[in-house]
Amino acid sequence: MILQSVNPATDQVENTFESWPPAMTGAVLDNMAEAWTHWAASPMPQRIRMLRDAALEIRARLQPLALLVTHEMGKPLAEARLEIEKCAMICEHYAQHGPQQMAPFRPAGAPQDATVVFEPQGIVLAVMPWNFPFWQVFRIAAPSLLAGNGVALKHAPNVPGCAEIIEDIFLAAGLPENVFRSLFIDVDQVDSVMAHRGVTGVSLTGSCRAGRSVAAAAGRHLKKCVLELGGSDPFIVLPDADLVKAASVAVASRCRNAGQACIAAKRFIIHQAVYDGFLQRLTTGMKAVQVGDPLNPDTAMGPLASRSQRDRLQKQVDRCVKAGGKILLGGSPLPGAGAFYPPTIITDVPANAPVAQGELFGPVALVFRAADEDEAVTLANGTEFGLGGAVWTANREHGLSIASRIRAGSVSVNALVHSDPFLPFGGTRASGYGRELAEYGLREFVNIKSVRAV
Repeated sequence: MILQSVNPATDQVENTFESWPPAMTGAVLDNMAEAWTHWAASPMPQRIRMLRDAALEIRARLQPLALLVTHEMGKPLAEARLEIEKCAMICEHYAQHGPQQMAPFRPAGAPQDATVVFEPQGIVLAVMPWNFPFWQVFRIAAPSLLAGNGVALKHAPNVPGCAEIIEDIFLAAGLPENVFRSLFIDVDQVDSVMAHRGVTGVSLTGSCRAGRSVAAAAGRHLKKCVLELGGSDPFIVLPDADLVKAASVAVASRCRNAGQACIAAKRFIIHQAVYDGFLQRLTTGMKAVQVGDPLNPDTAMGPLASRSQRDRLQKQVDRCVKAGGKILLGGSPLPGAGAFYPPTIITDVPANAPVAQGELFGPVALVFRAADEDEAVTLANGTEFGLGGAVWTANREHGLSIASRIRAGSVSVNALVHSDPFLPFGGTRASGYGRELAEYGLREFVNIKSVRAV
């Protein structure tokens, strides 16, 4: 199989990579199984230094790395720079806070002779998506490497250049060879990789379908897995909300990364008292989003990651209309080269329609009217997902009360939902299980050992 790097803004093939045969993959994993044991035995100051040097390496290459992201998956250059900078930040975060989070401790109430320690276990397989091709990798790699594990990356096939350069960054930062490797393999090899004796866990960010497949394989091979499977995040606007700010954040959430973010707001649930006013502001804001060349500094939104992604989104929009939805803005691909799709607003889709309960991975906002806040919460919880959510109200305490009723891994009151190294990130229900980031992500793939010495 040939892995192609296709620029979604121009449809031009910019690079090709040959996928590995199974024998080569097995040999690399054998080498990793040997290398990680030495890394696990390395002193913590060496791991800290490696992460700090990785942050320096990332910042030294910021512009070419951002350009690579833009060329491989279409993210506007300004957004790509922010993603790269965030990767440096997470390396620094775990270099600073990880050692304390990994330190042995005695649980409250435990006997004086008892200690809990955290030990590395092996190689973590990271099956990563294309939408944040650096950030998604570093948020699993940085804590795993700090903990003393190895990391085998199976990246999305349309961002092979990103996969290649990430390995180079860690090597340049002083990580020993074969502790982090990018595996250029087809999805058919994932099961055999998970079966390898050196692989002790897998972290996947992807679709529900991919999550079911990986979870089933993890069960067969008795390997732990963490799944982040996207969502259909609700964005509730109550009558006392600041509509100007709420609409502005709504536009940013729906159009950032061309709407290709698991935790982006996707269903806008508006109290009937402010429905018309919010919808007017949302429409004005979405109309003003400049779509075009992601290398142009004036561009606010680039193309979708591929033509196939755009075609998939269009089919979902068509199903919304078939279900009774009304297109208020956009609704069809932009003409010409590239995978461009305009900001789109659809109203009146029945909340129980299958397409309304799924995940629209693109700049399409579904807007729903709620008679009161109880109905708003019911609509918010009316899908199988549970990744993120937002509540907008002038009353912070009331907003927190509403947030407590939303079944999701992360809820923001009067703010954009986003991931943060200091806070655990993940979902519930069909959005997956397990956590990334903070100490919770650091401890997902370690052996939590109880030790008693009397």
